[in-house]
Amino acid sequence: MMTPKCIRLKANDYGAGKPENLIMTNNIRFAFFGTPHLATVFLDELESAGLVPSLVVTTPDKPHGRGLEVVAPPVKGWAAARNIPVLQPEEFNTQVLKDMSIEIWDVFVVIYYGKVLPKPMLDIPKRGVLNVHFSLLPRWRGQSPVRSAIWNDDKEAGTSIILLDEKIDHGPVIAQKKIPLPEWPPKASALEELSTRESAKLLVEILPSWLRGEIATHEQNHDIATWCPAYTKEDGLLDLNDDAYKNLLKIRAFDTTVGTHAFFERSGKRLRVQILEAHIESTRLIIDKVKPEGKKEMGYEEFLRSGATPSKVLRKDH
Repeated sequence: MMTPKCIRLKANDYGAGKPENLIMTNNIRFAFFGTPHLATVFLDELESAGLVPSLVVTTPDKPHGRGLEVVAPPVKGWAAARNIPVLQPEEFNTQVLKDMSIEIWDVFVVIYYGKVLPKPMLDIPKRGVLNVHFSLLPRWRGQSPVRSAIWNDDKEAGTSIILLDEKIDHGPVIAQKKIPLPEWPPKASALEELSTRESAKLLVEILPSWLRGEIATHEQNHDIATWCPAYTKEDGLLDLNDDAYKNLLKIRAFDTTVGTHAFFERSGKRLRVQILEAHIESTRLIIDKVKPEGKKEMGYEEFLRSGATPSKVLRKDH
């Protein structure tokens, strides 16, 4: 009998066709835990390989927008279109745990869920709970691995599939893969979408083998683990007199979360302006698009023609 091995795939390990491991099957019983639209990328990839969850677990419907219209999570809509049962617990209380324990589960898959699973939930499936994390663990544990990799100029990105335990991003690694990047630094939004697609492929590649016991886990090196900072809007402040590349890293890293901004002066007034897009020419930061507070997006040159000039700021060290 061949000894199980942990899988470490390279970027070119996927051919034009589907891997031989992707056998159409209906006898795997698993629950999928996820919430936003990007989680449906995983569901689509799983479905294309004949791996359809028996249950989808997602967060409760929530009021959204100015009208506070109650909106269902995208994953719920995906499941409803396929007549797959949906569970939306506020919390994993005794009754929820009891209901889940009644069924026989091969595995749970958790990605973009938004809630922490308690230990009794982790113990329910026969082959544990798989989680996808967008970094090469143990680097960048926590909630913002994509942003942290860009802001810290890692110059590489990757994804890990781990077996969940009670600690955050601490469990043993099942598979990892470096992700090829078309440019560096990428925008965080673009890297997250790319990581989602590549991670979904990796999950589909390894899931049947994992369930057959053909893959062994390996413990992370906890001594070298790094953690993502808890970024705030203050971290998005730019000093436009600072190093151009450093500013570009920040603009790309925070593009869809805390954002980046700088202060300008015009006619004696101080203006807070979002920096939306920029690039580097030679050693200069060229700002392409901005959004002044309370105004629409506009080109940077157009904004400067209004008489605005950058303010000096007191900056924190990186």
